[in-house]
Amino acid sequence: MSGVLKLGTRGSRLALRQAEWVQAALARQGVAAELVVVKTRGDAEVDRPLRELAGKGFFTKEIEDELLGGRIDAAVHSLKDLPTRLPDGLALGAVPARADPAEALVTREPGVACLAALPAGVKVGTSSLRRVAQIRYLRPDLEIVALRGNVPTRVQKVAEGRDGLAAALLAAAGLERLELGGRIAARLAPLVVMPAPGQGALGLEVRSDDRPTRAALAPLEDAESARHVAAERSLLAALGGGCQAPVAAYVGNRDSGLGARLFGRVTAVDGSVQITASADIDDADPAAAGVAVAGLLAAQGASRLLAR
Repeated sequence: MSGVLKLGTRGSRLALRQAEWVQAALARQGVAAELVVVKTRGDAEVDRPLRELAGKGFFTKEIEDELLGGRIDAAVHSLKDLPTRLPDGLALGAVPARADPAEALVTREPGVACLAALPAGVKVGTSSLRRVAQIRYLRPDLEIVALRGNVPTRVQKVAEGRDGLAAALLAAAGLERLELGGRIAARLAPLVVMPAPGQGALGLEVRSDDRPTRAALAPLEDAESARHVAAERSLLAALGGGCQAPVAAYVGNRDSGLGARLFGRVTAVDGSVQITASADIDDADPAAAGVAVAGLLAAQGASRLLAR
């Protein structure tokens, strides 16, 4: 690491806001950092539905190339966009305290308090297969419209009713980070519409052998958030799903109220079948819960659903 730590980030408003948060957190630890904006394939093809972009890491690969090339010291990612298998030579250096992982319903008309309250037949925007599948399972009478663009653009499309949109599903954390929390009509209970693995969390990626940068980032680590996302990402990895697969995960409280429990879900893209499983998290080995839940889901036919 040089005298000033270089943080790689995408150039969207949300990505910049997240990187600025990391920059400010480092400054409070006496570490100076500058932002380096990197354009990714996902940014270049912003109008194409996510499921049409081949391969994995289309929001992260170019940033990782800069990291491997030594042109930046660390990368700031939305953790849900970061593939579970990192390139050789890279590692997750820190996971800061996680924001609300819940899904948020944004609507054109006020007064809609839940997904069930949307009128039959209205158009709901999203390009996430996980959201598409769960909406179709819960509300097969709704029409789903592909919705891309950055977060403010998607919110604006709903507000204007563009393409007939009545509502959209977005991550509550992204809306709040952009001070758009006032546009949230309803926060959806995570066991009703389950979020993506790692949703609401940031992942700070580093070179595996860069001890000075890892040491600089260490104070930003939140142990509980890191355990929870480790369990969720382990589930995704064990199922062999990519960041855009219809796999959902959520860490909630155990029935006893003591400790945490991992919930996992796979939903057929046509909404015809949905399977959910859960297991307690061992703080000493949170990834084991992900493997356990993946096994329970596989026993119920998850592989067949994902193969569709």
